[in-house]
Amino acid sequence: MLGAVNRILLGLAGLVLLAAGVCLLTGSRPLGGRHAPLLTAEARRRYGHPEGWWWWALLAALAVCVLLALWWLLAQLRRSRLPALSLDTGDGAYAQLRGRTLEAAVAAEAGALDGVAGCKVALRGRRGSPALRIALQLEPHAVPADALAGLAGPVLTHARTSAGLAELPAEARLEVSSHHARRVT
Repeated sequence: MLGAVNRILLGLAGLVLLAAGVCLLTGSRPLGGRHAPLLTAEARRRYGHPEGWWWWALLAALAVCVLLALWWLLAQLRRSRLPALSLDTGDGAYAQLRGRTLEAAVAAEAGALDGVAGCKVALRGRRGSPALRIALQLEPHAVPADALAGLAGPVLTHARTSAGLAELPAEARLEVSSHHARRVT
């Protein structure tokens, strides 16, 4: 969802900058001529006094814009991957397992399955409840049910036991790679 919000905000910023550039290049002001003032005398009289509702609406709209900008900034700073897991070593101490290490191990094991051309793994969630997101690139001749059974069976069981977790939920996305016809000469 964050990628879609970023694209929308970038598109809106681009449109605003494009409109500002067109106004500057043409040398005209909005809805007026080149020598027309930005606010006419009537507009200054109408909106100039502080008793009107217009200023309150403007302040509310600006406050909403500031809150949305802060939400967007905080969403950019949030990490999408889990950096490390704390593992109980059994003697009362804890060890840190880096998230990238677990991702690489699962990707290597899943990539070695029959019919898998490539694999990308991301460790997400929280320290207490991690989850895996796995993207499998299948070869054209692969059977998706076999690849999924191999992933759900030995690969995830091995990852779960090596990380010392009771459960490790995983979301797998399967994609079949396109194959090109070989040239016959």
